[in-house]
Amino acid sequence: MVRSLAALAVAVLPLAARAAPGARADLKNAGGETVATATFAAVPDGVEVTVVAAKLSPGPHGFHVHAVGKCEAPDFKSAGGHFNPRDRKHGLENAAGPHAGDMPNLVVGADGKGTATSKLGGVTLDSGPASLFHEGGTALVVHADADDMKTDPSGNSGARVACGVVERAK
Repeated sequence: MVRSLAALAVAVLPLAARAAPGARADLKNAGGETVATATFAAVPDGVEVTVVAAKLSPGPHGFHVHAVGKCEAPDFKSAGGHFNPRDRKHGLENAAGPHAGDMPNLVVGADGKGTATSKLGGVTLDSGPASLFHEGGTALVVHADADDMKTDPSGNSGARVACGVVERAK
């Protein structure tokens, strides 16, 4: 029995290590209050992003990885444009897209809570131009409105209402 448990622990350990997030971001609003958190995990051919919102306005919100690892309130313009190392157009429904940082909308309920998981294809947590840590890093930004998934450069998703710098998990 002990031998079986030891074998099981050895078999499960690599799975648990792969499931651990490789990066995270705490998203804050213009007032500095944490309104959402995100985890980033390496998966085959990309990075999986899971966002958990706790205090956002109800409805759909565009959210994207932006190209600069800065989140200066109140407008978060310091995060730059969308993360786009392949020089594509914006939008998951755009024939010339998407940006590497484009994701489906985050839908938030009447209680201010919502969760979304998305895969960023061709993105890494390692090194190189497609890395979320390349040249000073990136930020995750939540917008006020829904992303229309096709209009360049940001899907008509409105003002930036929350931002968090993507940081390596500790």
